[in-house]
Amino acid sequence: MPEGDLSRLCDEEVLCRRCPRLVAWREEVAARPRASFAGQQYWGRPVPGFGDPGARLVVVGLAPAAHGGNRTGRVFTGDRSGDWLWAALWRAGLASQPESVSRGDGLRAEGVWVTAAVRCAPPANRPTPGERDNCLPYLVRELALLAEARAVLALGSFAFDACCRVLDVRPRPLFAHGAEFVLPDGRWLIGCYHPSQQNTFTGRLTAAMLDAVVKRAWELANSD
Repeated sequence: MPEGDLSRLCDEEVLCRRCPRLVAWREEVAARPRASFAGQQYWGRPVPGFGDPGARLVVVGLAPAAHGGNRTGRVFTGDRSGDWLWAALWRAGLASQPESVSRGDGLRAEGVWVTAAVRCAPPANRPTPGERDNCLPYLVRELALLAEARAVLALGSFAFDACCRVLDVRPRPLFAHGAEFVLPDGRWLIGCYHPSQQNTFTGRLTAAMLDAVVKRAWELANSD
């Protein structure tokens, strides 16, 4: 397993300053914590992937939340989206606990690696195409190092599009919840609604729906 190489990639990502707008935003948020997190030291840097270096399944989100990953320093940690995702992974037997609140909370991922298309928190959760393209080489290298991964679960249309670019999926399929596409190398790409509050509060994405897609993605990741 390329654990050392993944660790070096993560160390490199944390130092990235390629996107001036994202650098300014993540550092501004870190310097002015939300009142509910007053006194906490924010991470305020790019947030690398996290999980099992021998993962069969890779989960790709959009970007860290300003007061989630940008605060805690771990992807999908300390925010509502992370609460939903890790609870679903735990129910599927892919995480050691159902919540992710801090880097030191003891969480272990088992068979899964969780990452994002963009590594810095963007204003209004909307990276520009240029910012996406600046960050995609990290995802390319990450997926190459995750040699055991056989399936990629993309959370939301932004992450799905980024994965299509990275995996060179042509013609580019339309994003849909539960959509499955087999790639020329035998890997799978699966679409899923992002577990954002916009989707979970409105019922567009339910826990049962998320569980079903995670279960199916894990089946495909182990189908060869």
